Amino acid sequence: MDTLIWILLATLFVSLLSLIGIITISLKTKILKKILSFLIALSAGALLGGAFIHLIPESLETTTATTTFTFLLIGFILFLLIEKILHWRHCHDVECKVHTFAYMSLFGDAAHNFIDGLIIAVSFMTNIQLGLTTTLAVTLHEIPQEIGDFGVLIHGGFSKLKALTYNFISALAAMAGGLIGFLLPVNNIAHYLIPIAAGGFIYISASDLIPELRKETNLKKSMLNLLVFIIGISIMYLI
Repeated sequence: MDTLIWILLATLFVSLLSLIGIITISLKTKILKKILSFLIALSAGALLGGAFIHLIPESLETTTATTTFTFLLIGFILFLLIEKILHWRHCHDVECKVHTFAYMSLFGDAAHNFIDGLIIAVSFMTNIQLGLTTTLAVTLHEIPQEIGDFGVLIHGGFSKLKALTYNFISALAAMAGGLIGFLLPVNNIAHYLIPIAAGGFIYISASDLIPELRKETNLKKSMLNLLVFIIGISIMYLI
C-alpha cells in the first residue's frame, strides 16, 4: 500500500506541473501573442527531442528495431487518423474557432502523461529510490513541455482559463497510468506504447507545429524561433 501512495503522490505532482501555464495568465493578450511563436517553437523542439532522444532509444533497449519503428509508424498513422476525425468533428466551417492541432496537442499530451504514469509506477514498484529518481526526470522533462503546450492551446483558439483547465485534465492521465501500472502487469504493454507515443510526438511537431512556425515572414523572428526550437531539443538532451 505504501508503494501505491508513493505512485499516486508522484503522479499527482507531475499532473500539477500542467498548471505552470498560470504564470502567463497575468500577461496581456498582446504580449502573450508576441511570445506564442516562441512557446510553439519550444514545444516543437521538446516533442522531437523527447521522441528521438528519450522514447525511441528507450524502446530500442527493450524491443527490436523492427518492432520499435513499426509501432512508431503505427503511432504516426494513428495520430493522422485522429486528426482527420477531429477535423471532421470540429471544423465543419471554413474558419475554426479552435484549431484541430489544439485538440491533437491535448490528446498527445494525455498519451504522454499516461505513459509517464506507467513508467513512474514500474519504477516505484522496483524500489522507492528509483521511483523518486524517475519522478525527478519526468518533472524536468514536463516543465518546458507544459509551458509550450499551454502556448499551443492558446494559439489554437482556447481562452487562457480553458487552456489551463484542459491542460490539467489532460495531465491527470499520469495518475491513471500510475494506478493501472500498479494494478496490472503493464511492462510489456508499455514497450509498445512508448514508440506509439514517439510517433505521435513526431507527427504533432512536424505536421502541426513546425508549419505554424514557417508562417513567420520576419527573418529576425524566424531565426529566434529556430534558436528556441533548438533550445527545446537541447533541454531534452540535457535531461
